[in-house]
Amino acid sequence: MKPQGRSRWEPVHGVLLLDKPRGCTSQQALQQARRVLGAAKAGHTGTLDPLADGLLPLCFGAATKFAQMHLEADKAYVARLHLGVSTSTCDGEGEVVRREPAPKLDDAALRRVLDGFVGDVEQLPPLHSALKRDGRPLYEYARAGQQVELQPRRVRIDSIDVLEIEPEFLTLQVRCGKGTYIRSLARDIGEALGCGAHLAALRRTRSGGFDVAQALPLQRLEQAGREQARGWLLQPDALVRELPALQLDAGQTEAMLHGRALRPQSGPLPERAGSVRVYGAPTGASAPKFLGVAQWDGHELSAQRLLSSDELLAQPQ
Repeated sequence: MKPQGRSRWEPVHGVLLLDKPRGCTSQQALQQARRVLGAAKAGHTGTLDPLADGLLPLCFGAATKFAQMHLEADKAYVARLHLGVSTSTCDGEGEVVRREPAPKLDDAALRRVLDGFVGDVEQLPPLHSALKRDGRPLYEYARAGQQVELQPRRVRIDSIDVLEIEPEFLTLQVRCGKGTYIRSLARDIGEALGCGAHLAALRRTRSGGFDVAQALPLQRLEQAGREQARGWLLQPDALVRELPALQLDAGQTEAMLHGRALRPQSGPLPERAGSVRVYGAPTGASAPKFLGVAQWDGHELSAQRLLSSDELLAQPQ
């Protein structure tokens, strides 16, 4: 029953670290969390496939302004590869297109194969993906039985560590940059081993500075009351905590909030040009607040993504 006098949807601001279960889409998980929180505005920081589980940062209210920035964050996964079975989708949902005996893996030989995928590599995306071609996602072409010439993309894979070797399965920990398809990596490792492979299971364990150990299972969230669930939210600046921070005085704060470029006169300045977090005490505030993200060019600071007056007031005093 809806609380008396309370709207179903209210301004709610913050970041929820969700441990998404396998079997639901990122959008379904987002909408379930949104209903529990009663949040008027919601978004996520990049999809996690229905067959994957693990860390999915969700954004509400003011935090949605910085969701796109978190798309650039590095990720970490635990991936379980089924060796000897290749599928049309590079995962367990696809049609089996090839079977080969899985080889007995030698540690040294396996390490040489995996090392070949570490660094800046060219990766062919899976046809069943949301990557767009001529305005249409690739999976639409695949479902229609249409052939599409795929173009390789350069991605960055920082490390691949072996967690477990079984007769037909290989479990790996992968740390990588944005845009890396772990399904494609599973397919390519299988080809390099000479037997083919597909991605049998995937768990995202890190996204930027967040770890899945901090995340809340969706079932626990659904069992919570609205106020308890809102108490689990991180502040909107959690998504950009890896950016340098800059503190503004009262005059600079007002100039920034009015969209004027400025030259900070005091305090430590960022060593490099780029995006920075900015904090200051707006008129009427008793303590500094997160104002948003600004661009620092080495001389001037200009607004990039700022919070509105209502979003500023919603921050804790």
